[in-house]
Parts: sequence; C-alpha cells; structure tokens
Amino acid sequence: MTAILIDTNLLIYAHDKNEPVKRLRAIEVLKLLHENGRGRLSVQCLSEFFSSTARRKNPILTVDEAARQIELLVQSWTVLELTSFIILEALRGVKTYQIAYWDAQIWATARLNQIPVIFSEDFNTGSVLEGVRFINPFSGNFVLEHWK
Repeated sequence: MTAILIDTNLLIYAHDKNEPVKRLRAIEVLKLLHENGRGRLSVQCLSEFFSSTARRKNPILTVDEAARQIELLVQSWTVLELTSFIILEALRGVKTYQIAYWDAQIWATARLNQIPVIFSEDFNTGSVLEGVRFINPFSGNFVLEHWK
C-alpha cells in the first residue's frame, strides 16, 4: 500500500466554505485516505493549517476550532515529525532544484520517509523529483477511485 503525504492546502480547503468545489474534493480525498490508511500528515502541514485558518485577517476557523481540528488529526492520522535531516534535505532541494523552501520541506519529508506521492496543488502535477511524484487532487484529470 503506497503512502501519500497530504499537503496543507487539502486540510485548509476541507474547511473553506468560500471554495465549495475544492472543499468537497478535499473532504472526499481526506476521507478516502483516512479510510484506506494511506494518508500521512507532517508537523509542518499542521502548523501551516493553524496559521492559515485561524491566524489570518479573515479566518476560516476560530483559534479553538483550528486547535480542535489539529487535535483530531493528530489522534487519527500518522503524523511525520520534522527533523534536522529533513531541514538539510529541504535546503539541498532549494539549492539543487530552485524550489521554494516550504515546498522543499514537504518534498524532503516525503523523500526521507519513503513516501512516493504528495497530494498538493502547489506543484506540477505528475512531475517526479527524486522518486517523489506530485499529484494535484483538484485538477480536472484527477480520478479519486484510482487511489483506493
């Protein structure tokens, strides 16, 4: 069973009532990956989720709501820790591939934890970087049933 690292944007869209189409897709994807046990989260994504939903000018969630969601995610998903090795690998990704640091850290988390797929809208869908493939679950050609 191939593990899949979930980027922050899926977590955010699952709560964003201003993006109803993406919200529905994010909920479907997260539900499937939770049910089949393939989904993985990173500490980075949980931190970004809190910051992006509760700590912005027009918050999607209250601080308490965002904190509760993170508690539920931590209790029910495999969460990958941030390590010094991930930071160093992310820096290598920035230097070698000229990708933004936070994106490089997601890539490094997947690569060093031997997770071959990242679900995110922030990368070129279908591209592969050192064995890690990027899939955009919001693209028109994404088929959820292929990931059961």
